[in-house]
Amino acid sequence: MHVKLVSLTQPQVYGYDDKLMDAEGIIAYCARVSNPKNQHNVATAPKLLKFLIKHKHWSPFELANMCVEIKTSRAIAAQILRHRSFSFQEFSQRYSEATEMEPVELRAPAEKNRQSSSKIIEDEAINTMVEMMMDANKQLYEQMIAGGVAKECARMILPLGTQTTMYMNGTVRSWIHYINLRTEENTQKEHRDIANAVKNIFIKQFPNVSEALDWKAHEWSEEELEKMQWDEFQSYHKKPDESTHE
Repeated sequence: MHVKLVSLTQPQVYGYDDKLMDAEGIIAYCARVSNPKNQHNVATAPKLLKFLIKHKHWSPFELANMCVEIKTSRAIAAQILRHRSFSFQEFSQRYSEATEMEPVELRAPAEKNRQSSSKIIEDEAINTMVEMMMDANKQLYEQMIAGGVAKECARMILPLGTQTTMYMNGTVRSWIHYINLRTEENTQKEHRDIANAVKNIFIKQFPNVSEALDWKAHEWSEEELEKMQWDEFQSYHKKPDESTHE
């Protein structure tokens, strides 16, 4: 799993401080469309954002966007693509070869939620068979490609654990809804990890909005970071006071 920021709204409007507004500033600027004399007042923008959220005035939050890159399995990508307020671009298995696999974590079924899972199952025999199956699928796929089979045909034997890359672009309003929904415990863990990574990015880019929402950055354990094995992910998603990311 891997998540990183790709793009963010870059306003071309100046505040009273003679600096270009940031993405949060443009939300406040647009919210004040009926009060043009005060539109450039960036000093009071945080207070306005808090007011808008408190009173559920969500439309101004549709006027700033954020796009992230996500690497995950095809299984989780299918869940993400159901969020129809976003725009997506995904890796094509018809055009390019796909041989990377996402790690498979075996968990027991949840007691009260039939579609969820709970504690990790430590079964060496099953884990070994899973690895063998993944390797066998990968080898067969590569043999089919080498044998002249079209990628759009060869991909049919790939498992749902095959890694894919996607770009997910949406408004601040859409991201707020997505993060609130997908960081809940009833979301599949692999998807919840993505949502928490997105949440940490969002908090850095929209600190005043996040404060008004009473959001706190998700803290990853050393074990979780080690499993993810993404140097860039680890540096980007450290605690805010430890991060060197600009």
